[in-house]
Amino acid sequence: MSYHIILGVTGSIAAYKAVEIVSSLIKQENRVSVIMTSNARRFVNPTTFRSISKSRVITDLFVDDDDFDPQHISLAEDADLIVVAPATANFIGKVASGIADDALTCTVMAARSPVIIAPAMNDSMYLNPIVQANMKKLTHFGYIFIEPEEGRLCTGKTGIGRLAALETIIPIIKEVLDKKTR
Repeated sequence: MSYHIILGVTGSIAAYKAVEIVSSLIKQENRVSVIMTSNARRFVNPTTFRSISKSRVITDLFVDDDDFDPQHISLAEDADLIVVAPATANFIGKVASGIADDALTCTVMAARSPVIIAPAMNDSMYLNPIVQANMKKLTHFGYIFIEPEEGRLCTGKTGIGRLAALETIIPIIKEVLDKKTR
């Protein structure tokens, strides 16, 4: 079965790994819409995602277009699943606080589908009690978290905070979508 999946990409060094996620989901014959934060664009160019997904990449909440389409609402209503990978502490904090100030946070706020969040950040940030409390709060509201892995971080040290491996993320996406169709 084919699904419409929104992949949100935030400003983490792990943003390049999101390209593999899109590729894998497309190979499974899903339709993937990518929404990038402005900081994500500092790591990966939207053209990369557009080439792989074969669809427009949303990078801004306000798009001058001939057709009126509040994309964050129409995308959220059409999605079978929203996945945010990588998700920064900033993104998690915004959503936990109800802040919707860009295309990705607005789309997540308008979601009627399940939302999976795969954090990626430095271990000091990930283990911060505020980040942990924000994740716990979102879990309480039904958001699904894919825990990061321990490994080499961009600072050169080893710790927890690496984006979960593709081999972990894709089966969880499939599991959530399978539950949705039962």
